Parts: sequence; structure tokens; C-alpha cells
Amino acid sequence: MKILITGASRGIGLFLLKQFKAKGYDVFGTFSSTSPEEELKVNFTRVDVANTEEVQSWINLVVTEEDDIVLLNCAGINYNSTARRADVDDWMHVIDVNLGGAFRTINAVLPLMYKKGFGRIINFSSVVAQRGIPGTSAYAASKSALWGMSRTIAVENAKKNITVNNINLGYMNAGMTLNDVPEKLREEMLQQIPIGKLGELDEIYKTVKYLVENDYITGTSIDLNGGLF
Repeated sequence: MKILITGASRGIGLFLLKQFKAKGYDVFGTFSSTSPEEELKVNFTRVDVANTEEVQSWINLVVTEEDDIVLLNCAGINYNSTARRADVDDWMHVIDVNLGGAFRTINAVLPLMYKKGFGRIINFSSVVAQRGIPGTSAYAASKSALWGMSRTIAVENAKKNITVNNINLGYMNAGMTLNDVPEKLREEMLQQIPIGKLGELDEIYKTVKYLVENDYITGTSIDLNGGLF
């Protein structure tokens, strides 16, 4: 089985790459602006997921028709602005990376999965898409669109043992929550979570592993958010 992870050079993607690599899987990740760690460079390719040709070239490089493929779409960016003040090109770039990037990689691997009769596709959405947080319309739009896209692609490919699911992440002790959110705001976020703590990276890995191993869950979204709605 080969694990493909977009946006794998930091945060959630990097953690998942290391976990699967430690378990002995062949793991291949993409990076854009953040260079991978020296000892992991062999596992990485620089890919702009907003570029169709680069995505297809990466898939051609790392997988074949004989591989059982698991695709984890972790690549994502953010753009904070209220709608009336937003730069339209910056806003649309978020859609092109977060949503378009996921579709490009799915489109590139589906023919291989279809021929093999096996595939696991997991997209990462966000509680931000459910809560209506000011300034996050681009990010929320890109993440909520994954739900409909995944559901449709899941139905299209269900008879070929290809599953497509989303994990809707709450506030995790990683990624944007850890690096981009001021400490005071993180404390306010913590107060909103019924379980009373940020999610840990290992909980994401266990959820991914569950979806990879289960061939009867497809077209759905799992809320991994500590009860936050």
C-alpha cells in the first residue's frame, strides 16, 4: 500500500507521513514553500497543487497501476478578510488550492484506483466551515465544498472498492490553530470545546487509519472536534 499526502512538510501532513513511514508503508508527500526535513527528502516532491500538470507529474512519478493507493489531501492555505474588503484573486486562490488541489489529486489517482479495484481518499475539512467565523469566508467555502464533492465522487466509484470521506477537524493542537492563532484567542476557543481540550495529532492518525481499514464507510464526514458545533 502506498500513502500519498499533499501538504506533508509540516503540521498534520508531516505527522501523518512520519506515522505511516514508521509503520513501514511507502509514503510520498508534496511540499510547496516549506522544505522537508533532510532525512525525509527522499519522500517528498515539490508540487503546486494548484497546477494540474505538476500534480499529474507527481502521481506518474510515485505510483503505478499495481499499487493500492491511499490519498490524504492535507494541502491548504488560509486568507483572512471580510468579504467586502477581500482581494478577489487572493480569495479565489484559497479555493484553487484547498478545493481545486484536492480535486486535481483525486482526478489524477482515480484511473489507477479504478483499474486496481481499490482506493482510499480522505479529505480534510474544518469546523470553520460550520461555524460562520468572520473573516474566513474563503477558507470556509473551500472546506465546505469538499463535502459535496466527496459525496459525489464516492457514489461514482463505490462499486470499485474506492472510498471517499472527509474528516472535519475541530481546533487541533497543530497546524493553523497552533501556529497562526494568538494565545488569547486559543484560550477563548478552548472554552468553547465541550470536551475541554484541543485535539491531538494522534487522534487524527487513528481516525485516518480507521477510514483506511473500513471499506463500508464512504461519502461521509466524520466530525473530529471534541463536541464543538
